[in-house]
Amino acid sequence: MSAPITQDVLTVARRLPDGPVNLVGLTRQQLRDVLIANGTPEKQAKMRVNQIWQWIYQWGVRDFSVMTNLAKAYRAQLAERFAIEIPEMVSRQVSADGTRKYLVRIAGGHEVEVVYIPEEDRGTLCVSSQVGCTLTCSFCHTGTQKLVRNLTAGEIVGQIMMARDDLEEWPTPGAPKDETRLLSNIVLMGMGEPLYNFDNVRDAMKIAMDPEGISLSRRRITLSTSGVVPEIARTAEEIGCMLAISFHATTDEVRDRLVPINKRWNIETLLEALASYPKASNSERITFEYVMLNGVNDSDEDARRLIGHIRRHQIPAKINLIPFNEWPGAPYRRSSNNRIRAFADIIYKAGYASPIRTPRGEDIMAACGQLKSATERARKSKRQIEAEAGLGN
Repeated sequence: MSAPITQDVLTVARRLPDGPVNLVGLTRQQLRDVLIANGTPEKQAKMRVNQIWQWIYQWGVRDFSVMTNLAKAYRAQLAERFAIEIPEMVSRQVSADGTRKYLVRIAGGHEVEVVYIPEEDRGTLCVSSQVGCTLTCSFCHTGTQKLVRNLTAGEIVGQIMMARDDLEEWPTPGAPKDETRLLSNIVLMGMGEPLYNFDNVRDAMKIAMDPEGISLSRRRITLSTSGVVPEIARTAEEIGCMLAISFHATTDEVRDRLVPINKRWNIETLLEALASYPKASNSERITFEYVMLNGVNDSDEDARRLIGHIRRHQIPAKINLIPFNEWPGAPYRRSSNNRIRAFADIIYKAGYASPIRTPRGEDIMAACGQLKSATERARKSKRQIEAEAGLGN
């Protein structure tokens, strides 16, 4: 197992400002430990963990007093020492196509964006793992916001819980189980590089996959990385989810410019890591994400080179073509529809799936590569605001 990749990034503690320990984001073992440390008899701990876990993650309950299979005195004891807190929804925008973009406030007053995309056969939540991003990919709006800190496991799984609140999707205790899910899929494609916050992402996804709670299949969770090579094998071993790679270029020269992490782990090094990804198979293909940039990476030669890379390393793969989602001041333009179709056709004829992603939520800046927290995007001095409003001296 490789050593974890570390960054000088602050991750806040789980303890709330007032003192109570927030139970959201604790693993089962951590929950057991804090219950015992706060007076729960060790012989009862496993049962109590199961009960509390179910209330929080299966039923979405935030109030200890309604946990009716716990003794009243024990509920009061829990309420004194613990809390069940998730990130605060600051605002919600709904696109013409039904996409929802949430601005979410976490501890310290920081904000991240979360996007829910409804489709005919699924509902996908795009979850953030960091405030800002350290990677500075030149085509990505999020990359223009400096990295502030990692999110905790509770803040990551809390985004899923907040979306289920908004979708009114928590089941009622005792009601027949309904397999229909408005929120059926998770993609770690929001703000941040998930593999630079590995431990918290892993713990949050383990909670999301736990069958006694939110109960999402590991095959319905996709982690998207720009290519943090040493953590790719750990992703299979410790999370077991589907993998997507922000590939976006077929030569090191172009990828160095688009995805600067390529200077640390180049295309060949990345491909070797993907070829040995333990979960890679025809039924669990690795997704190559490829943003289509006019005149930059969209030639027929690029398409053939991309196929050559994948074939040479025998990687079970599909290629997800993403029309560039423009944002104010973006240095690139979207490839034409004809160019994208021609690129896709070359890949398809080579025997690989090459879906062209339909841009979603562009009218509310919720599309791929457009996320950037509103407070950071709109940050202005008081003097600027007053001047624009005609209130200055």
